[in-house]
Amino acid sequence: MTLPFLPVARPARRLAALAALAALAALAALAALAGCTTAPGAPTAAAPSAAAPPAPSPAPAVAGADAGPSAAFGAWRSAFRARAAASGITEATLRAALDPVQPLPRVVELDRAQPEFTRTVWDYLDSAVSPQRVARGRERLQQVRAEAPALAERHGVPAEVVVAISGLESNYGRNVGDVPTLDALATLAFDGRRRAWAEDQLLAALRIVQAGDIDHDRMVGSWAGAMGQTQFLPTNFLAYAVDADGDGRRDLWGSTADVVASTANFLSRVGWQAGQPWGVEVRLPPGFDLLRADDRLRRSADEWMAEGLRTADGGPLPATLADASVLLPAGARGPAFLVGPNFRAILRYNNAAAYALAIGLLAQRLADGPGVQAAWPRELRPLARSEVIALQTALNDRGFDSGAADGLLGPATRDAVRRFQRSVGLPPDGFADAALLQRLLP
Repeated sequence: MTLPFLPVARPARRLAALAALAALAALAALAALAGCTTAPGAPTAAAPSAAAPPAPSPAPAVAGADAGPSAAFGAWRSAFRARAAASGITEATLRAALDPVQPLPRVVELDRAQPEFTRTVWDYLDSAVSPQRVARGRERLQQVRAEAPALAERHGVPAEVVVAISGLESNYGRNVGDVPTLDALATLAFDGRRRAWAEDQLLAALRIVQAGDIDHDRMVGSWAGAMGQTQFLPTNFLAYAVDADGDGRRDLWGSTADVVASTANFLSRVGWQAGQPWGVEVRLPPGFDLLRADDRLRRSADEWMAEGLRTADGGPLPATLADASVLLPAGARGPAFLVGPNFRAILRYNNAAAYALAIGLLAQRLADGPGVQAAWPRELRPLARSEVIALQTALNDRGFDSGAADGLLGPATRDAVRRFQRSVGLPPDGFADAALLQRLLP
């Protein structure tokens, strides 16, 4: 999962403990004063079209909290320690890996961040599939093929796809993050907004340390707990990581073989279909019903061809592409894609259409394939979060239920936009921009 990295030096953490705890207490106090409300949900990686983090809630009361933040964190850690011990984590592992953890206030700040503005899908792809990233990716692909020949293909996954994931997640292994994973997860658990999720991840991280895959002092990653060159969360590490080089450890930080095999194994296990493309850019026929551009409507390539769809250059659709749906990431004015099971497998890695599209297109370019051929509507600007709230409020007021006005352009909001567009004679592509907002406002 793609997440920002927070630099924290583990050797200095004991010296900074009191300052960290004080800062964490200040953050909690500010949150309480702001009267924040809870919006539960496990995190997904931050891609440009991914939902911003939900609003924070004050951390639930912890036994001993009245004695100050240090006692509160210690009380939480003691309670979690008992749970970990009951789950099979040894005393030696707890003493070495859990007892020294300290809260990291910056992790709380990043977890609660709600950016007002988002990037357009074309801006994101300009960076994600830039000429420089493609060039570096081709170099990395040659290294992978030399150091881990055919490992990805054994799982039915092209090596280009695995390399593309490492390119977006860690700049091909150059930036795996330097936040102590145990400290980050302990912070998120103690903060309380996603306590159950964070404690499960922390328990999984302790199991990884106990298994000897990596020493606790070397377990570093992103601020949200993702680790290694392809940024596995600890639970995914336990479920999918592979010791491909036979050294007795699953090393997603330094072993090319383990990184390649583990990432390919993940994709294979979540639905990757060998021999199918992730998708293809298409040309829609005149008069195509945009309501059919819906992930819930899936057809074979032959069925879509019967409706008049062709590749962007006018050729036949890939015969092996099955169970595919039409994707319009920028609405009716932008490029169209036909995406299948492998696109949805990438979404299991990061549930953002822009991210999955970036992986598919970058892998395509690494294999000397084409980039996007149709033009993006670059004259459009994305709605700010406050504008999305205004959009949702206006839709709800007019009877087009978009759910809670939370500033997130999710499926319910897109469906509401489609219904409104259809009611006023606009192409029902579900794409919201400033012009649509102005039309909705009184």
